[in-house]
Amino acid sequence: MALKQVSSNKCFEGFQKVFEHDSAELKCKMKFGIYLPPKAETGKCPVLYWLSGLTCTEQNFITKAAFQQAAAEHGLIVVAPDTSPRGCNIEGEDESWDFGTGAGFYVDATEDPWKTNYRMYSYIKDELPKLINANFPTDPERMSIFGHSMGGHGALILALKNPGKYKSVSAFAPICNPIQCQWGKKALGGYLGPDASKWEAYDATQLVKSYSGTRLDILIDQGKDDQFLSAGQLLPDNFIAACTERKIPVVFRLQQGYDHSYYFIASFINDHIKHHAKYLNA
Repeated sequence: MALKQVSSNKCFEGFQKVFEHDSAELKCKMKFGIYLPPKAETGKCPVLYWLSGLTCTEQNFITKAAFQQAAAEHGLIVVAPDTSPRGCNIEGEDESWDFGTGAGFYVDATEDPWKTNYRMYSYIKDELPKLINANFPTDPERMSIFGHSMGGHGALILALKNPGKYKSVSAFAPICNPIQCQWGKKALGGYLGPDASKWEAYDATQLVKSYSGTRLDILIDQGKDDQFLSAGQLLPDNFIAACTERKIPVVFRLQQGYDHSYYFIASFINDHIKHHAKYLNA
C-alpha cells in the first residue's frame, strides 16, 4: 500500500513525520503521524500507538504532547493516527463536534450511513499496524497502546478485546463507561443503533467484567479539575470498581489542579512512555 510523505522534521535526533495513505477499511485518504527514534536507523523498534480524543487530527498529539524526547531515549516508534474518516460526504458528518468527523469513537459502525466508512476499530486493530510493520523498522511482536479521552476509551477497549496483542495500555482522562454517559450514548447509538446491549462490546467497564486474558498493567491519569470529569462524561470510578472486583491491576492517579487539555498530557507523558517502555523493552 503506497504511503505519501506529507512532512518530516528532525526531532531529538530522530524524525517526526506525517504520512498519507488510501485506507481500504475506511475508504478514504487517511493521515498518521509517526515518530522514528534515532535507534530506528540501525535496528527494529517497538511501536506505541496513541489514540486522540474528540475533534483531534493526527496533529494534536505530535505538536502538543512533548513526547518525542522520551520516545527517543527509550527507542520507541510512536504512531498517532487521525480520529475518524475524513471527507466521506456522508450527510450529517460535520453537524456536531462529538459525532461524525473527528469523532469515530474507535468502533466499527453497523448502521447506515456510517457502516461503510466508520470502521475505526478495525483500522486501528488491523490495517494500520500492517501498514506500519510493512513500511518501517518495527518489531511486530512488541506493540502497546495509549490515548486521551475518546482515545483513552479506544486504547482500553482495544487492549481488553485483544488479549496479548498489546504489551501494555495507559490512558489520560479516558471515557471509561460510554454506555452510561452522554458522549457515549450519542456516538454508540448513532454508529451501532438503538439496541444498547450491542454497545457493551465497546465499553471498557463492561469488557473488564469478563476479561480473562494475559495480565494487563493499566495506568490512568485523570485531572481532578477536568470539566468533563465533573460533568459525568468520563466515569473512571465505575471502571476502577470493575477492575478491583476482577483483581485486574490498575494504577489510577487523580492529578490535583489539572484539566482535560494537552497541558495535562504534556505534564505526565514521560511517565506513560516509561510505563510502556518497561514492557516493550523487557
